[in-house]
Amino acid sequence: MRKLPVPEVTPETQPFWDAAAQGKLLIKRCGACGEPHYYPRALCPFCLSADTRWMEAAGTATIYSLSTMRRGPDAPFTLAYVTLDEGPAVLTNIATDNYDALAIGQRVRVSFVPSEGGPPLPCFTPE
Repeated sequence: MRKLPVPEVTPETQPFWDAAAQGKLLIKRCGACGEPHYYPRALCPFCLSADTRWMEAAGTATIYSLSTMRRGPDAPFTLAYVTLDEGPAVLTNIATDNYDALAIGQRVRVSFVPSEGGPPLPCFTPE
């Protein structure tokens, strides 16, 4: 797995990173329109309501698209959009040693990978 940079932790995202350190994936759900969303933010991207609440995601998803980089100092690694079972899409790294076995539609599960001195980052691994 390539080295992952330290994420920017803000007061708004602190609960997300605290949960990540405990192996939990949090997303937000809007109290006004009911839509779940990711990445963590104060306002709902669907209706702009400030009535958003943290919820724990199941941590399971389906690969929507992917790209495997095979050149460069950190290669190989795979970036993908995965669709969480709750609905939101997440841009993420796929943590695996078998890049050729990855496919669109494949089921994946969240795993937390250490960053370079900060909180762990949610990545996904094949189920």
